[in-house]
Amino acid sequence: MALRTAVAEIPDEDFERPSGCVGWLVRDLACHLVIDAQDVLITLVTPVETEPTVDAVTYWNLVEPPTGEDPLDALIPRLAAAYGEPRLLKFHLDDVGSAAGRAAELADPAVHVSTRDEVLTVGDYLSAYVLEWTLHHLDLIAHLPSAAEPPAETLVAARASLEKIGGTSFPASFSDKDALLIGTGRRTPTDAEKAALGDFAAKLPLILG
Repeated sequence: MALRTAVAEIPDEDFERPSGCVGWLVRDLACHLVIDAQDVLITLVTPVETEPTVDAVTYWNLVEPPTGEDPLDALIPRLAAAYGEPRLLKFHLDDVGSAAGRAAELADPAVHVSTRDEVLTVGDYLSAYVLEWTLHHLDLIAHLPSAAEPPAETLVAARASLEKIGGTSFPASFSDKDALLIGTGRRTPTDAEKAALGDFAAKLPLILG
């Protein structure tokens, strides 16, 4: 997984830099990714017989922008600090993240699983996580200009998912990265970009929860 590799390649001193997530350092975001990987493992081994209630698009809710005051969001920095050394956090993410990756490869995409009190297919669940992890890859490197960007194919897939969620396509002039950053409020559009967005600009940002 490109995101796991990106975390592994970050110099230890850069773990104290801000990430693209409000109130979180790079180390905090890395800790959140450990929890994400654990969630994937748990969900993939929680099959159910009931019919899907959501798909890869309706899995997401549009919510208010994060303030950093949510109890779980506030817990993450304390958990991240408890690791003490970046190498321990890198090791845990690589360990759990690689296991989640193997589980995803082995899983039947047609199987129904339960998470967040919803039911969806494994295929839709993993598609939703492509969007989640692509956005977090952009968050990870927000203040690390020399870090590797997400793979082109995941940027394309994430943009397509966000366009389905928003119900409109971004202008063709927008790169996939800019569409994701502007679409989710991670970057403010320029006047020219606002003009290109037209009526879609009023729907933005699309804050996913």
